[in-house]
Amino acid sequence: MVAPSLLGPVAERVPDVERIAVLRANALGDFIFVLPALDALRAAYPQAEIVLLGAPWHAKLWRDRPGPVDRVLVVPPADGIRAPEPGETPGSMDDFLAAARRERFDVAVQVHGGGANSNPFVAALGARVTAGLRAEGAPPLDRWLRYVYYQHEVMRYLEVAALLGAPATTIMPALAVTDADRAEAAEVLGPEDRPRVALHPGATDTRRRWPAERFGEVARELVADGYEVLVTGTPAEQEVVDRVVAAAGVPVRPQVGTLSLGGLAGCYAGARLVISNDTGPLHLAAAVGAATVGIFWVGNLINVANPLRGRHRPIASWTVHCPVCGVDCTPGIYPHRPGDGECPHRDSFVTDVPVAEVVEAARELLRPEPGAP
Repeated sequence: MVAPSLLGPVAERVPDVERIAVLRANALGDFIFVLPALDALRAAYPQAEIVLLGAPWHAKLWRDRPGPVDRVLVVPPADGIRAPEPGETPGSMDDFLAAARRERFDVAVQVHGGGANSNPFVAALGARVTAGLRAEGAPPLDRWLRYVYYQHEVMRYLEVAALLGAPATTIMPALAVTDADRAEAAEVLGPEDRPRVALHPGATDTRRRWPAERFGEVARELVADGYEVLVTGTPAEQEVVDRVVAAAGVPVRPQVGTLSLGGLAGCYAGARLVISNDTGPLHLAAAVGAATVGIFWVGNLINVANPLRGRHRPIASWTVHCPVCGVDCTPGIYPHRPGDGECPHRDSFVTDVPVAEVVEAARELLRPEPGAP
């Protein structure tokens, strides 16, 4: 029997559920998008233990943090599941699966992707009921939803939760900021003598990176407006942060590897605004309550941009042809349409976003007119 809900049909709940496994072992932004689905599962199964099958960083982030996850089991690196973290010694997948089966999961949920690799993994956990996504050619689970590329990620995973009788309780990802997060940010950054704005110019996929020199121009404008500008990045993004600092030509504060992920959450929660490429820190900032200006490729705008406009301004690039070779990069998603498909280049697809649009959006959020949020 299927019941209606605000976001579509909701299947019957699984009876007698004591323990739920949820596979989501990929990157930061990916995890932020699944938070509403985890909230839905928590509300539908309030007595069950929810165990996230994730990466080492999930275990660190979720230590002593309130929210819908009770415990994290670190999944060994494997093709289609997750890549190893720097310096990590991979464990045995056979040993992990044997230990997972001893957990006697009642439900195992795949909110990890199309399922070619993840559905066999979830099936091997030995749960009474499995549910998740299924792309063309992926093996089915007990309850499954077709993976369709262009769908907002939050809605995608809420539909999976609904397969288990868990209707949405929220559609906006929210991550609790702890006292420890705020204390770490305060210790690293010191007292605020001017309102702070954070820029995050990195992104793992270089096609999503707005030019560092333009971030520098934005920094220069905001410093002139009286803001203290932080430039955040991971150690792997040191070079791009350095370029932003150099291009700004005014005092800004680079923060590369100075904060843990929890500390970064505390930093963003205390900032007046975060301006970033479409990458994990942007979505973290929104989840901890910061106002954001995000720079998106149009396809990613559809799938992951925050839908609210009171405190968020996603700015779209409409480029669909590779800036190097001119290949139309959309037919891989639409194989029945004419075009050339994928290309090997990784040059930025968002360079057509002008600095003026980003600065205008930032000022609108930083200095709202009377009556605006």
